[in-house]
Amino acid sequence: MASSPRAHDLRAQLDALTTEAFRPELADIDQLPTEEIARLMNAEDARVPAAVAERLPEIAAAIDAVAERMARGGRLVYAGAGTAGRLGVLDASECPPTFNTAPGQVVGLIAGGPEAMVASVEGAEDSKELAQGDLDALKLTPDDTVVGISASGRTPYAIGAVEHARSVGALTVGLACNAGSALAAAADHGIEIVAGPELITGSTRLKAGTAQKLVLNMISTITMIRLGKTYGNLMVDVRASNAKLRARSRRIVALATGAGEEEVEAALAATDGEVKHAILTLLAEVDGPTAARLLAESDGHLREALAAARG
Repeated sequence: MASSPRAHDLRAQLDALTTEAFRPELADIDQLPTEEIARLMNAEDARVPAAVAERLPEIAAAIDAVAERMARGGRLVYAGAGTAGRLGVLDASECPPTFNTAPGQVVGLIAGGPEAMVASVEGAEDSKELAQGDLDALKLTPDDTVVGISASGRTPYAIGAVEHARSVGALTVGLACNAGSALAAAADHGIEIVAGPELITGSTRLKAGTAQKLVLNMISTITMIRLGKTYGNLMVDVRASNAKLRARSRRIVALATGAGEEEVEAALAATDGEVKHAILTLLAEVDGPTAARLLAESDGHLREALAAARG
């Protein structure tokens, strides 16, 4: 049966993508010893950080723009389909426990909704309208940022999210793994990480997924550093929601201040377990309410609050 013109066009589009390229030298990979396959895969993975390094200026420019919007109260919204969407949801879900972000401050949207986290939702990635509807539900504002994520750089859901966000004045970032992508072209900040063809042809959960994870880590982590969510390399806004994080909170206060165990416990007790506040009470020798006021006046930046306390 002859293929339709649309199917022929789609195949031609895929043939042109680096992430979809066939590597004939790996055609017999299934016949290799397991350790050799692992060695080959590891060597491929090692290419990813270098590919990310080539795009650091673009990544840094995007992060500065994101941080500026978030400092005004804006949200960071990731939008993607399949693996790309799952990586966005993952990064967003890790921000509350790591940086104590407010509910809804960092959001992950995946084409097809929560069900698509564990199963394919037929046709969801092909709909720009679906992306617009998901963003409309968030009541997007010009202070928000939308990061469209797509390995191919041609996924309609991701492109539609960026186009709609731009139409309402929000900041947009397009993260793709092919050069000359429609997604990057549609965004204010285009980031294209080209790590080469995959070990398994077209399996973009591999190098492309790793590249996306590294860049999303940078976007969220460095933005939070810029927003004062860390003190040096310490997670001073960590949310102590379980025993492990409570132990980590005590350790962070100790590392930041050099205080002993009893002092740390007393400082955390006096500040309702707020790590940043506890550190300030110890370093600036102020009480809990004063620490809270100083941090509020400095928009949560501990170094600024400490400087103000010391006059």
